[in-house]
Amino acid sequence: MLPGPGGPTGEAAEAEAPKKQAQPQQPEAAKQPKGAVVLSIGLPGSGKSTWFKRHNILPLSSDMVRILLFDDVTEQRYQDLVFSTLRSMLRARLLARRPWNYVDATNLSPHERRSWVKLAHDFGYEAHAVFFDVPPEVCIERNRRRDRNVPEHVMQRMANKLRPPKFEEGFAKITVVRLKGAAAASEVPEEPRQELPIEPDEGVPPGLDEPEY
Repeated sequence: MLPGPGGPTGEAAEAEAPKKQAQPQQPEAAKQPKGAVVLSIGLPGSGKSTWFKRHNILPLSSDMVRILLFDDVTEQRYQDLVFSTLRSMLRARLLARRPWNYVDATNLSPHERRSWVKLAHDFGYEAHAVFFDVPPEVCIERNRRRDRNVPEHVMQRMANKLRPPKFEEGFAKITVVRLKGAAAASEVPEEPRQELPIEPDEGVPPGLDEPEY
């Protein structure tokens, strides 16, 4: 625009020209998670399956896949096939936008849990953990009384491998389940925890190096 009579010219005119006000950037609304992938974490005999039954939850599990594929829950040979099938079942549930997805497995170490946490996040889900903090000697004694038990040297190896879940692994919620009464005297220091809302739905799979029992 040309300056009016007697008005400033050149750089002075540009300096006096009204500046366009920059519009403040509106923050994007935080995306709400589509639901949760809930991993159980604990030794054989720590009460994982009992906990699921008590809350009327039918989780995905390696035992379920063994029965479906081999008609034999004790089949321990085709581990890669079992867990690839579990992953496919989980992906199918996440693609179907099922809100609550549960895993009944030992999930002992951060390494074993990492792929499931990543899969949950890749599909826009939170990862939750339910940690069964039960002394190994209690689990070993319960295991001895089972019809289908884990060899004791394997139990010891698994106990040495067990690490409590941490929020740094990518979990949004961690629930710790402990024995009541005197048996709870031996406690592992825990992460700050939030109680998990229980929803009666089905679940997710594990990722293990050890045979699953």
